[in-house]
Amino acid sequence: MRLLSFALLGLALAFSPCHEAVAEGWPDRPVTMIVPFPPGSAVDFLARATASHLAESYGKPFVVENRTGAGGNIGGAAVAKAPADGYTLLFGTPSPIAINKLMYKGLSYDSAKDFMPVVLVARSPLMISTRLGFPAKTFEELIAYAKKNPGKVNVGNPGNGTLGHITAELIQQFTGVTMTMVPYRGTVPLMTDLLGGQVDVAMDFMPTYVPQVIERKINALAVTTSQRSKQLPDVPTVQEAGFKGFEASAWYAMVAPTGTPPDIIGKLNKGVNDFLKSDMTKSLLEQNTLEGVGGSPEDLKAFIASELAKWKPVIEAAKISM
Repeated sequence: MRLLSFALLGLALAFSPCHEAVAEGWPDRPVTMIVPFPPGSAVDFLARATASHLAESYGKPFVVENRTGAGGNIGGAAVAKAPADGYTLLFGTPSPIAINKLMYKGLSYDSAKDFMPVVLVARSPLMISTRLGFPAKTFEELIAYAKKNPGKVNVGNPGNGTLGHITAELIQQFTGVTMTMVPYRGTVPLMTDLLGGQVDVAMDFMPTYVPQVIERKINALAVTTSQRSKQLPDVPTVQEAGFKGFEASAWYAMVAPTGTPPDIIGKLNKGVNDFLKSDMTKSLLEQNTLEGVGGSPEDLKAFIASELAKWKPVIEAAKISM
């Protein structure tokens, strides 16, 4: 019986997966990076640049696949349910990776349980901008105007539950004003209506709006990070307007299905960190109003926890439910 037990143990060890061996052979075929938003968005641009570097580094294609809809939940669910073998990854934003679980009822996946953090890739400010001809020319004037005209200022965002939406809710809580939220299906239709004067204010990720500000087609009132943006150094922060402690930033991260071998997570993490260190990447990110971050999977895990702690009371106070 003892001999039989040793034989069975040896057989089990022979057929059990070895993470180190798996990682050494990975990747031996194309890797799919799912972006849960449309082509042309800031996250899509960053994902494609990252994928190109990883493909060059590891010698196999990293294919970006856009799976849009439901505030990023369709793409998020696809990755959560994918095999944990390192060949399906999510390159996303706060919504599908973290905060959607606070808003959506009946979500088909749990981002806290179904994803393993890989790396925080970059961050960027959100921007508060207005149509030409809107009476307020500064953030302070916007708040004063909104207080005199409660509910009459229309604030567009790229969709219910997006970071633009909950940032607008946070601003209302900080300033005590009441504005009317107008959700759109993405940045493109929101930008179209802002340029056409159909909506007063837009709160959205900054990169798409910078060219319009430079060409004086819209007005930029403030950015939502604690520091001014290098691309628009004359645009103040919300904190500079007197609202100390206010900060909201867009962020972009890579996660993998839970159970992905740690050595594969490590290879991905190293590949992205190497990408962020290059001078070419730094220049590319700066041109697109992005700040590279990097760090370890543990850093991303802690960052996500801090974001959930910040946004949960905002979402609950605003009663945002999808």
